[in-house]
Amino acid sequence: MLRLGRREFGPNEPVIMAIVNRTPDSFYDQGATFRDEPALARVEQAVAEGAAIIDVGGVKAGPGEEVGAEEEARRVVGFVAEVRSRFPDVVISVDTWRASVAEAACEAGADLLNDAWGGVDPGLAEVAARYRVGLVCTHAGGAEPRTRPHRVTYDDVVADILRVTVGLAERAVALGVPRESVLIDPGHDFGKNTRHSLEATRRLGEMVETGWPVLVSLSNKDFVGETLDRPLKERLIGTLATTAVSAWLGAQVYRVHEVAETRQVLDMVASIAGHRPPTVARRGLA
Repeated sequence: MLRLGRREFGPNEPVIMAIVNRTPDSFYDQGATFRDEPALARVEQAVAEGAAIIDVGGVKAGPGEEVGAEEEARRVVGFVAEVRSRFPDVVISVDTWRASVAEAACEAGADLLNDAWGGVDPGLAEVAARYRVGLVCTHAGGAEPRTRPHRVTYDDVVADILRVTVGLAERAVALGVPRESVLIDPGHDFGKNTRHSLEATRRLGEMVETGWPVLVSLSNKDFVGETLDRPLKERLIGTLATTAVSAWLGAQVYRVHEVAETRQVLDMVASIAGHRPPTVARRGLA
């Protein structure tokens, strides 16, 4: 059982985490939800389309203008409080690598800390333990925040992913983070080239076999674009194909831009797997 905030999710229940970027320079939407009103509208739409988690980020992942902890908190914390007020049952995640921002977000009502840079600030897991909130433990290949990989190599990329993510998860639980609220993430594109991300997807079942719930962040990423040679706005089909494979292999949480399309893919895979009945089943029966 995965427990996040007020919500519980069964082992065969796929969960959508909708991305809400509180940045003026986000790689995908170029600041469309930087202001409060469109950001809140995005939350409302995402929840209506089937998202159970809202992931709020105040700094884009890639290189760009420097954003200090104070500015990151200004972009995120008040918004978390407003979402908590308007959507009491939604799970609120904050995408940050900084313990100070994480603490302020937890005070404002965050339920989950999405540490996409793999524990670069060890204090972040301590914050999760202190507030008894969830934690995403990600493999980033030792990369510094907001840097791109350059000629990175692994003897076995999946072995390294398992070593790092399981190690971070076990440390989190030892610190006091509830075990049922810890997830592991292979970190597609983070500290990896396209072949690494494809192999991580192909062997995702090895992560699932660890027993920790697996989160994948696939949406419109560069490994999809390079695999298909498609620009940023033409990566949805490749993203959904990768989502279907990941669902079949047992991933549970999906961090996405396109909620409605992802919901259909996950429901279809769940039905094929026998975990979900068809919504309508009249064919051959009427």
